[in-house]
Amino acid sequence: MIIGVPKEIKSFENRVALTPAGAMEFTRRGHQVFVQSTAGEGSGFNDKEYISAGASILPTADEVWAKAEMIIKVKEPIQEEYARCRANQLIFTYFHFASSEELTKAMIKSDAVCLAYETVETKDRQLPLLIPMSEVAGRMAIQEGAKYLEKPVKGRGVLLGGVPGVPPGKVLVIGGGIVGTQAAKMAAGLGAMVTILDTSLTRLRYLSDVMPANVITEYSNEYNIRRLIQTHDLVVGAVLLPGAKAPKLITKDMLKLMRPGTVIVDVAVDQGGCVETTHPTTHLDPTFVVEDVVHYCVANMPGAVPFTSTLALTNATLPYALQLADKGWKKACSDNGELKLGLNVVGGKVVYKGVAEAFNLPLVSVEEVLR
Repeated sequence: MIIGVPKEIKSFENRVALTPAGAMEFTRRGHQVFVQSTAGEGSGFNDKEYISAGASILPTADEVWAKAEMIIKVKEPIQEEYARCRANQLIFTYFHFASSEELTKAMIKSDAVCLAYETVETKDRQLPLLIPMSEVAGRMAIQEGAKYLEKPVKGRGVLLGGVPGVPPGKVLVIGGGIVGTQAAKMAAGLGAMVTILDTSLTRLRYLSDVMPANVITEYSNEYNIRRLIQTHDLVVGAVLLPGAKAPKLITKDMLKLMRPGTVIVDVAVDQGGCVETTHPTTHLDPTFVVEDVVHYCVANMPGAVPFTSTLALTNATLPYALQLADKGWKKACSDNGELKLGLNVVGGKVVYKGVAEAFNLPLVSVEEVLR
C-alpha cells in the first residue's frame, strides 16, 4: 500500500502522524511511504531520518495526498484540505465529526473512507487511540489552568499549591475518565484541593481508592456542579461520549455563580465542549472571557508538546495502521472489531451512530460498506 504523511497545518499543530521508526515498519513490510518535507520537524524528526527509514520525501501536500492510498494524519482535515480527499482513499486520523457539520458534509461529499482514531474501541470499552492524547490533555489542563489563574492574564491570582499559612487553590474536575484522572493527579501533585465528579459509582470508588488524600469524589449532577463551581478556582471539563457531542453540563447562567477570574479548561471542546459558552480557540489566542470567567478551549492541546505527544500517539496508532496497510481497510476492519468501530463515514455514507444523530443524517450499517 502507498502511505502518505502530510504536514499538519492546523494552527500551532506540531505533531506528525508517523515517526521515522514507524516509517521503517511500513517499508520493511513492502509498503511505500511518502512524507511531506519538514512534516516531522515540529516533533524533532528531520527529513533525513525518514529517508534513512526508507521513506520518500515530497515537497508539497498536494503531491502526498495525490499519491497516497492511505493518509495518516493527526488532526481532522481543514477546509483547504477538503479538495485533496478523494473517493476510496483511506484517511486515518482524529476526526471528531460530531463537533463539525461542515467537516462531516465535506467528507461525505469526498466519498473517502474516514476511520477515526477516537472511535476505535476495545471489547472492554477502552478507546486505545484516544487514551494517549487524553493523558497528555488531562495533564496539560492543569498546567495551562494554573498559568491562566495568574492575575496578569485575568485569572483570580491564585497559586494552586498555596504556601505555608495560605490555603491551596481548589480544582473541580468534571468527569472521571482518562482526562479527568490525569488532571486530578496533576492538580493533586501541585498541592491543590481537588474534587472529581462522575456519574459512575464504580469509577468513583476506584478513584477514591487510588487518589491521594487531597482528592475527594462526588457524584455528578446539576445540583452538585452548581454548588461546587461557586468555590473552586479552576474547573476542568473532562466529559466524553465516544463519537457524539459532549453534554452541556455548565450553562451560561451558571457562570454568574463563579467568582471573577475563575478559569475553565474545556478539554471536551473537540467534541463540542461541555460548557455552553465554549468555542474552539488556538494556541496563538487560547482564551476568552465570558462573565469574568476565563475560558481556555484550545482544540489541539497536545500539539503544544509535540515531542511527547507524537511519540505517545504513534505508539498506539502504528499497530492499527500496519493492519490497515497489510490487509486493506475492508479486510482489516472485518477481522478486527476495534478498527470496525473506527469507521465513521465511508463512500459518502455515515456509518457511525453518534455522527448520524448529531446532524440528523441517515445511518447506514457498517456491515453494508464492508461487503
